[in-house]
Amino acid sequence: MATSAYADPQTFFGTSVPKVRKPTVQRSLFGDLVLVLFLLAQCFDGVFTYVGVSVYGLAVEANPLIAALMANFGHGVALAGAKGVAALLGICLHVRQVHGAVAMLAFFYAGVAILPWMAILFF
Repeated sequence: MATSAYADPQTFFGTSVPKVRKPTVQRSLFGDLVLVLFLLAQCFDGVFTYVGVSVYGLAVEANPLIAALMANFGHGVALAGAKGVAALLGICLHVRQVHGAVAMLAFFYAGVAILPWMAILFF
C-alpha cells in the first residue's frame, strides 16, 4: 500500500462549496406577451416623442433628462439611446422572470407616455 505525499484536500480547504443552480427555466406565455407589449410601448413612445418634438419643439418633452439628452446629442440619438437602455433593462427583468414588473411598466408607458402623445398628435 503506497502512501501519497499529498495531504487530503479537505483537511486544508474544508468541504467544497455546493453548486447552486436554478432549475431549467420554463417558458411563460404571460412573460413573453408582456415583454412584447413592453418593447412595442418603447417603440411607440420613441416614435411619438420624435414626431412630437420635431413638430412642436423641445419644450413639449416632459422628461427633463430626455430633453437634456436631446438638446445635447440630437433628437434621434438621444431617443434611440434612452429607448435602447429601457428595452435592455426590460429584457433583463424578463430574463430574471420578473414578469409582473414588466407588465406594470408596459401599462405605465401606455397610460403615461403613449396615450398623451396620441392625444397631442392626433386629436
